[in-house]
Amino acid sequence: MKTLLIEWQRLLDENKKTCPRCSSTEQEVEKAAASLARELKPFEIHVKLVKRAIKSETFRKDALQSNKIVIAGKTLEEWLGAETGQSACCEVCGDVECRTVEYAYQSHETIPSDLIVKAGLFAAAQVFSMKLPQVQRESPIKILTKKC
Repeated sequence: MKTLLIEWQRLLDENKKTCPRCSSTEQEVEKAAASLARELKPFEIHVKLVKRAIKSETFRKDALQSNKIVIAGKTLEEWLGAETGQSACCEVCGDVECRTVEYAYQSHETIPSDLIVKAGLFAAAQVFSMKLPQVQRESPIKILTKKC
């Protein structure tokens, strides 16, 4: 079975606290990994989510390492043709500006699951030579699920 690796890293301070946007992104990345696992199962592709913590001193040197998602060796921004931005966050982060994702004329502090799924599908298509429905990189994507 093939594996699609999703890596997510965020700041964890000395008290194991993180900022609200990283906390919210954690929920979104978990939701996206579960959705991708369902979508890619028929193609015999296993989705593996790895979470990493970065320390405060690393964060202060390079804040863009926090709330970073890497899928199959490329950042989410690379897969989507998005940009990385920064904005003020909270007391856990201090006066250091945290990572944002700039995509389709919107700035995302919390990275939404639909963007993670979209990047994951692009990655799977390229890495595993899968055929996907035609999706424009800058258009929003909706995952349709069956309701019982």
